[in-house]
Amino acid sequence: MRISVVSVGHKMPAWIQSGWREYLKRLPPEIKVELVELKPEEKTSGKTVEKAKALEGERILAAIPQGATVYALDEKGRPVTTQGLSVMLAEWMREATHPVFVIGGADGLSDEVRTRADKLLSLSALTLPHGLARVVLAEQVYRAWSILASHPYHRE
Repeated sequence: MRISVVSVGHKMPAWIQSGWREYLKRLPPEIKVELVELKPEEKTSGKTVEKAKALEGERILAAIPQGATVYALDEKGRPVTTQGLSVMLAEWMREATHPVFVIGGADGLSDEVRTRADKLLSLSALTLPHGLARVVLAEQVYRAWSILASHPYHRE
């Protein structure tokens, strides 16, 4: 199965890259996770936050593969538990769907991306920096798989 993550932000600190890679290498080979990093919009004079988000949104929408199911990560989204994510993962594997998680930039997601999303999800009631959200998502995908595989990583 293939999972994509479309994320605004590039040139992440080494600890973010290391955390991302650590959890992905733990996944079995049949679960492939690809990261599409998009450059944040430059904050030049005269460009409003809304205009910058709209331009980032255009790039996000262009990066979403045809036929994918889009899960936009948003602080106002529906909270998802680890158990809930494991149920979703099992469904994606069973139905051979292609989930795409979208992580916005520092100013969040455009209305167009929110509208395109099949679901708005929240990783936490806390506001997470977009780089950290990437690592948390990778860890939670690994943890969801560990639940399905009865791996000891997830303890109840």
